[in-house]
Amino acid sequence: MDLSNNAFVGEIPTIFGGLRNLTLLNLFRNKLYGAIPDFIGELPELEVLQLWENNFTGSIPSKLGTSGKLQLLDLSTNKLTGTLPPDLCLGNRLQTLIALGNFLFGPIPDSLGRCESLSRIRLGENYLNGSIPEGLFSLPKLAQVELQDNLLVGRFPDADKSSISPGLGQISLSNNRLSGPLPASIGNFSGVQKLLLNQNFFNGSIPPEIGRLQQLSKLDLSGNRLSGRIVLDISKCRSLTFVDLSRNNLSGEIPTEITGMRILNYLNVSRNDLQGEIPVSISTMQSLTAVDFSYNNLSGIVPATGQFSYFNSTSFVGNPDLCGPYLGPCKLGTAGGPAAAGRSKAALSASFKLLLVIGLLICSIAFAIAAIIKARALKKASDARAWKLTAFQRLDFSCDDVLDCLKEENVIGKGGAGIVYKGSMPNGDHVAVKRLPAMSRGSSHDHGFNAEIQTLGRIRHRHIVRLLGFCSNHETNLLVYEYMPNGSLGEVLHGKKGGFLHWDARYKIAVEAAKGLCYLHHDCSPLILHRDVKSNNILLDSNLEAHVADFGLAKFLQDSGTSECMSAIAGSYGYIAPEYAYTLKVDEKSDVYSFGVVLLELISGRKPVGEFGDGVDIVQWVRKVTDSNKESVLKILDPRLHSVPLNEAMHVFYVALLCVEEQSVERPTMREVVQILTEIPKASTNQEEDDVNGGGGEKSPPDLLSI
Repeated sequence: MDLSNNAFVGEIPTIFGGLRNLTLLNLFRNKLYGAIPDFIGELPELEVLQLWENNFTGSIPSKLGTSGKLQLLDLSTNKLTGTLPPDLCLGNRLQTLIALGNFLFGPIPDSLGRCESLSRIRLGENYLNGSIPEGLFSLPKLAQVELQDNLLVGRFPDADKSSISPGLGQISLSNNRLSGPLPASIGNFSGVQKLLLNQNFFNGSIPPEIGRLQQLSKLDLSGNRLSGRIVLDISKCRSLTFVDLSRNNLSGEIPTEITGMRILNYLNVSRNDLQGEIPVSISTMQSLTAVDFSYNNLSGIVPATGQFSYFNSTSFVGNPDLCGPYLGPCKLGTAGGPAAAGRSKAALSASFKLLLVIGLLICSIAFAIAAIIKARALKKASDARAWKLTAFQRLDFSCDDVLDCLKEENVIGKGGAGIVYKGSMPNGDHVAVKRLPAMSRGSSHDHGFNAEIQTLGRIRHRHIVRLLGFCSNHETNLLVYEYMPNGSLGEVLHGKKGGFLHWDARYKIAVEAAKGLCYLHHDCSPLILHRDVKSNNILLDSNLEAHVADFGLAKFLQDSGTSECMSAIAGSYGYIAPEYAYTLKVDEKSDVYSFGVVLLELISGRKPVGEFGDGVDIVQWVRKVTDSNKESVLKILDPRLHSVPLNEAMHVFYVALLCVEEQSVERPTMREVVQILTEIPKASTNQEEDDVNGGGGEKSPPDLLSI
């Protein structure tokens, strides 16, 4: 039962207690209130329970999980109190436990430390106390741990390398009361990408073993009681983009080795007891866009060259011995050390000192003006680059995770509409990220951004590709889709690496794609015209199930059957309906024509254009070869196919011919296409014995059934 994403109010009805066969109950994103009834915990078959984003109060049913079948529990963003039930993982099948953003108290059940099926645990923003269950970080499938903003005590778990899940990508223990030194075994978490331990009471030095975390992209140790030097081994974490060591008791100098961290974006070492000069080599770190060295005991001149020209005075305040363009004139001898200062004082006359000071003041003013201009330009550029994530469902990743996917080795497709990357999120899910050209979304040349967002953001259909969300700034738009591991139908049929599709798979794909388009044309509100139906825009998941994709040219239709005049032709050559090319008028029948071309591709295995001579497309070729006679389907059938039922091949070919009729009024609607496609006539006796290309010897010809 899925009643999520509505505006239901009131309490969960008691009559639900009679649903003894219920395996899934989704009530999230409503306005429900009251206590979660005890009978919910007693449903014997319950596997999935999602009640997040409501106003539930009271405690979690104590018997929840005792059936031994619970796999997913999400109670987040409510007003629940009390403790976590002890038997949530009684059957060792619990995979996801989310209860963040409530008022839960008491300890985390020790039984969760033995829950070998657990992959995600998110209990942040509560009042949980006690220690982290022993064995939790050694669970074999664990991928995500979020226990931030609680009252947990104890030490950071000391786990053996052999017992840590290689898929553990995120650990967030921020804002608790954890204490003690960080163990050397922290280096065993080799797969961790985000390690957030800020605002606790950890003490001692940062273990050098942290340099073994080669996947680490974000490290936050701020607001603890760490002491000693900044270990050089941090620079070995080549994937780091964010480092915050502020508000500790760190001492010594800033290691010059951090210059080797070529993709570091953010560095904060403020409010420590660091000494010495800021390494000049930082000026070469082009990826570094934000730093904070404030409130230490640093000394020397802060240059205004290289990357330093992007920083402002707030990054350096609270260091009395720092000087430079941002901070005012340097004290005499600051840059040269004590000995040089003594020699300078002895050698310089009073008048020369005065001239030197005046000269430095003039230079400082000039540098300050230049710095202000550059700082304003940087702020403007920074605002333009600031990313915002808009989600169309509950997401467990951020824009930083999406940006991490934009690597050349992750490219899985390129085209006029943008570049598509494959990415892996911290929870292990794969996504496809479509990077659209850097143009203003308000322009008329937004490359389909608004159309895709407005269209896909509201669609929920099994055969329409799911848009999870998008990241955007003033320069770039990134669309995040569910990932389709088998690529597009066009790649599978025509690509160099394309695999072979047997007839049953082709027929199934045809029906599923038709159902997706039927939903757009007849069941959406408002109705949607795709305008770019083609085999490359039909994506295949791991089960070769079809999903209609790429809504960059989509248009809304207010009334079914009406046409709209476009300002220019849009679509893909070989798929464009004749009336669209001649009159620029477009309606649902234009999509039907394009789908007919896709059916011809499935039957023949040929591309829409390029294989039949200049100016000849697949529709013209088929009409010429077959005289539009469905019984001539053997003349165009893909030679790679074997054992094709002739009645099915003729039937699909017949539907294709209907779809590509010259006159749009003679084409069926997509609803009729689905109905006709799924009503395959029965084969004759001889047909059942001898499929196309599959039989041997002479047999009587199969009956040709009229449709």
